[in-house]
Amino acid sequence: MVGQTEITLPELSRGFHLINSFIEKHLPDLPEKGLLNIFLHHTSAALAINENADPTVRADFESFFSKLVPEYDPVYKHVIEGPDDMPAHLKSSILGQSISIPIKGGKLHMGLWQGIYLCEFRDRPHRRKITLTVLS
Repeated sequence: MVGQTEITLPELSRGFHLINSFIEKHLPDLPEKGLLNIFLHHTSAALAINENADPTVRADFESFFSKLVPEYDPVYKHVIEGPDDMPAHLKSSILGQSISIPIKGGKLHMGLWQGIYLCEFRDRPHRRKITLTVLS
Protein backbone atom coordinates (compact mmCIF):
# COMPACT_ATOMS: atom_id res chain seq x y z
CA MET A 1 0.00 0.00 0.00
CA VAL A 2 1.23 3.49 -0.86
CA GLY A 3 -0.10 6.79 0.44
CA GLN A 4 1.18 10.13 -0.75
CA THR A 5 0.58 13.78 0.00
CA GLU A 6 2.26 17.03 -0.99
CA ILE A 7 2.54 19.81 1.55
CA THR A 8 4.07 23.26 1.70
CA LEU A 9 6.17 24.23 4.69
CA PRO A 10 5.79 27.71 6.18
CA GLU A 11 8.25 30.38 5.05
CA LEU A 12 11.60 29.77 6.70
CA SER A 13 14.70 31.91 6.47
CA ARG A 14 18.28 30.71 6.25
CA GLY A 15 19.13 28.09 8.85
CA PHE A 16 18.48 24.55 10.02
CA HIS A 17 14.84 24.16 11.06
CA LEU A 18 13.29 21.21 12.89
CA ILE A 19 10.13 20.21 11.01
CA ASN A 20 9.07 16.98 12.81
CA SER A 21 5.85 18.37 14.21
CA PHE A 22 4.82 19.92 10.90
CA ILE A 23 5.39 16.65 9.04
CA GLU A 24 3.71 14.50 11.69
CA LYS A 25 0.52 16.59 11.67
CA HIS A 26 0.19 16.04 7.90
CA LEU A 27 0.76 12.28 7.96
CA PRO A 28 -2.14 9.87 7.58
CA ASP A 29 -2.56 7.04 10.07
CA LEU A 30 0.64 5.08 9.73
CA PRO A 31 0.79 1.30 9.22
CA GLU A 32 2.27 -1.07 11.80
CA LYS A 33 5.44 -1.23 9.73
CA GLY A 34 6.63 0.52 6.63
CA LEU A 35 8.68 3.42 5.40
CA LEU A 36 8.16 7.17 5.11
CA ASN A 37 10.02 8.91 2.31
CA ILE A 38 10.23 12.70 2.46
CA PHE A 39 11.19 14.43 -0.79
CA LEU A 40 11.99 18.14 -1.12
CA HIS A 41 11.13 19.76 -4.48
CA HIS A 42 13.91 22.36 -4.47
CA THR A 43 17.59 22.71 -5.35
CA SER A 44 18.67 25.40 -2.87
CA ALA A 45 17.54 23.67 0.34
CA ALA A 46 17.99 20.17 1.74
CA LEU A 47 16.70 17.62 4.23
CA ALA A 48 18.66 15.98 7.03
CA ILE A 49 18.21 13.94 10.18
CA ASN A 50 20.33 14.94 13.13
CA GLU A 51 20.49 16.04 16.80
CA ASN A 52 17.23 17.62 17.90
CA ALA A 53 17.85 18.62 21.53
CA ASP A 54 20.60 21.23 21.66
CA PRO A 55 19.95 24.33 19.49
CA THR A 56 23.69 25.06 19.28
CA VAL A 57 23.89 22.11 16.85
CA ARG A 58 21.85 24.16 14.36
CA ALA A 59 24.16 27.16 14.73
CA ASP A 60 27.20 24.91 14.28
CA PHE A 61 25.72 23.42 11.11
CA GLU A 62 25.20 26.91 9.70
CA SER A 63 28.76 27.95 10.61
CA PHE A 64 30.28 24.80 9.15
CA PHE A 65 28.42 24.91 5.84
CA SER A 66 29.09 28.64 5.43
CA LYS A 67 32.79 27.95 5.88
CA LEU A 68 32.75 24.84 3.66
CA VAL A 69 30.91 26.58 0.80
CA PRO A 70 31.49 30.34 1.12
CA GLU A 71 29.57 33.05 -0.68
CA TYR A 72 31.30 35.46 -3.11
CA ASP A 73 33.78 32.83 -4.29
CA PRO A 74 35.14 34.09 -7.63
CA VAL A 75 34.97 30.59 -9.16
CA TYR A 76 31.13 30.69 -9.28
CA LYS A 77 29.60 31.48 -12.67
CA HIS A 78 25.96 31.12 -11.56
CA VAL A 79 25.54 34.42 -9.69
CA ILE A 80 22.53 36.09 -11.33
CA GLU A 81 20.22 35.30 -8.36
CA GLY A 82 22.61 36.64 -5.73
CA PRO A 83 25.68 35.59 -3.76
CA ASP A 84 23.75 33.00 -1.73
CA ASP A 85 22.34 31.11 -4.74
CA MET A 86 25.23 28.98 -6.04
CA PRO A 87 26.44 28.15 -2.53
CA ALA A 88 22.86 27.06 -1.75
CA HIS A 89 22.85 24.68 -4.73
CA LEU A 90 26.18 23.18 -3.68
CA LYS A 91 25.10 22.73 -0.04
CA SER A 92 21.84 21.17 -1.21
CA SER A 93 23.76 18.67 -3.35
CA ILE A 94 25.96 17.72 -0.40
CA LEU A 95 23.02 16.92 1.93
CA GLY A 96 20.33 15.89 -0.57
CA GLN A 97 16.59 16.30 -1.08
CA SER A 98 15.26 13.00 0.24
CA ILE A 99 15.27 11.04 3.48
CA SER A 100 13.59 7.80 4.50
CA ILE A 101 12.42 6.90 7.99
CA PRO A 102 11.23 3.46 9.10
CA ILE A 103 7.73 3.08 10.54
CA LYS A 104 7.28 0.72 13.50
CA GLY A 105 4.17 0.29 15.60
CA GLY A 106 2.31 2.96 13.63
CA LYS A 107 4.92 5.64 14.44
CA LEU A 108 8.07 7.07 12.94
CA HIS A 109 10.88 4.89 14.29
CA MET A 110 13.58 7.49 14.95
CA GLY A 111 16.30 7.65 17.55
CA LEU A 112 15.63 9.48 20.81
CA TRP A 113 17.70 12.54 19.83
CA GLN A 114 16.92 12.59 16.11
CA GLY A 115 15.01 15.34 14.38
CA ILE A 116 14.03 16.07 10.78
CA TYR A 117 15.58 19.25 9.45
CA LEU A 118 14.76 21.54 6.58
CA CYS A 119 18.13 23.06 5.75
CA GLU A 120 17.38 26.43 4.17
CA PHE A 121 20.41 27.89 2.42
CA ARG A 122 18.92 31.06 0.91
CA ASP A 123 18.87 34.34 2.85
CA ARG A 124 15.34 35.28 1.80
CA PRO A 125 12.60 33.14 3.37
CA HIS A 126 11.02 30.57 1.05
CA ARG A 127 7.98 28.30 1.16
CA ARG A 128 9.26 24.82 0.35
CA LYS A 129 7.15 21.96 -1.04
CA ILE A 130 7.69 18.40 0.12
CA THR A 131 6.10 15.09 -0.81
CA LEU A 132 5.42 12.56 1.93
CA THR A 133 5.16 8.98 0.69
CA VAL A 134 4.16 6.18 3.07
CA LEU A 135 5.00 2.65 1.95
CA SER A 136 3.70 -0.36 3.83
